[in-house]
Amino acid sequence: MATAAEQWVLVEMVQALYEAPAYHLILEGILILWIIRLLFSKTYKLQERSDLTVKEKEELIEEWQPEPLVPPVPKDHPALNYNIVSGPPSHSIVVNGKKCVNFASFNFLGLLDNPRVKAAALASLKKYGVGTCGPRGFYGTFDVHLDLEDRLARFMKTEEAIIYSYGFATIASAIPAYSKRGDIVFADRAACFAIQKGLQASRSDIKLFKHNDMADLERLLKEQEIEDQKNPRKARVTRRFIVAEGLYVNTGAICPLPELVKLKYKYKARIFLEESLSFGVLGEHGRGVTEHFGINIDDIDLISANMENSLASIGGFCCGRSFVIDHQRLSGQGYCFSASLPPLLAAAAIEALNIMEENPGLFAVLKEKCKRIHKALQGISGLKVVGESFSPALHLQLEESTGSREKDIKLLQEIVNQTGLLPSRPWGRVSVLESTVMPPFLLSLPRPPQDGSPHGLHVMGRGPSLDARVSITS
Repeated sequence: MATAAEQWVLVEMVQALYEAPAYHLILEGILILWIIRLLFSKTYKLQERSDLTVKEKEELIEEWQPEPLVPPVPKDHPALNYNIVSGPPSHSIVVNGKKCVNFASFNFLGLLDNPRVKAAALASLKKYGVGTCGPRGFYGTFDVHLDLEDRLARFMKTEEAIIYSYGFATIASAIPAYSKRGDIVFADRAACFAIQKGLQASRSDIKLFKHNDMADLERLLKEQEIEDQKNPRKARVTRRFIVAEGLYVNTGAICPLPELVKLKYKYKARIFLEESLSFGVLGEHGRGVTEHFGINIDDIDLISANMENSLASIGGFCCGRSFVIDHQRLSGQGYCFSASLPPLLAAAAIEALNIMEENPGLFAVLKEKCKRIHKALQGISGLKVVGESFSPALHLQLEESTGSREKDIKLLQEIVNQTGLLPSRPWGRVSVLESTVMPPFLLSLPRPPQDGSPHGLHVMGRGPSLDARVSITS
């Protein structure tokens, strides 16, 4: 029975072949031949060339020059010519053997050379040694680390805190720990470099809004809301984050946090707040921009800051709800794969927090001196001050750029020479320390001597941009 059926199918196929149009048969034949050719032909063809002699080969090898591993850099590049500091960078500083007034430190509260901080670090050094030689998850968690995390959480009035051994890695690790491919991050265009690297590592969809422009941010959020309505299934699994700084290190401006919180709840996003510059500076007790604006800290999903400014230590921390922080212990790359913070630095940070809690007047004094210095810097011909009057990091910018980097540098040098400042780049950053006594000194700075001898003031450049960081101490 099966044989008869097979014969009948074969007869039908032959009959269909006879009845098919001629052009159809020709086309199928061409396609079959082309497939056979592809199957049996070589995928590449060797280039025909004459064989080289051994001598010719050696000559070609000698003539060949590899591409340079790095682009050429001039020997006089600022990054290759260090300013060597001798001694602690307090109100005065010895740079390249010359004693100068320090305009280059973020030691806002003057705790770097504090006797209590140094004594706590020394006692920890004698007890634990220098380093830890292990990450937190592999015998690198010391009791002093847990003490510091507990102290930070209580100081910031959050459920939990986590510390990192490197300040830059804190926010750069925190962002990709939560935001993944397919998620959306709304970030300020003036965000610091650590945030930029964190965004890059997250591989999320990044949408930049104009600096501190809440109208532009809401426009982006509305556009995304419309996109979500078109694809609700994708929208249900897409997380949305808003990343901002408390005080922007690149501009000295404060973020409009109350407006950010309103947009967060309106468009169902999460807020990550980087407070490296505002922690230990803003607020009645130095808790940062949330305390400055009176915002409930629970409205912020994650707060990060480094301990390398006001706390005069090393490393950074994140704080927030316990389930949020615990996730970083599993996914924060800088936490999981770096040796933990040296115990002596953790002990120093704890003592610095003690001093901050015992002396809340530090922050009012710092704020008042920031305002005095901001006012004192006004009126310098050719320069304008950029940044909040209460910010300890101010920027000095040329009123009008010449359009040429070299000419801008020369012009700024001429202007600051008249006022006694010596930055090397046409954008200056001024950092103010709590212990600053400023106005008479700033307004009567002598013109620098022509013989190149020290005049008691020094400015340090920082970063690839045209800027110099300046700090003022008594």
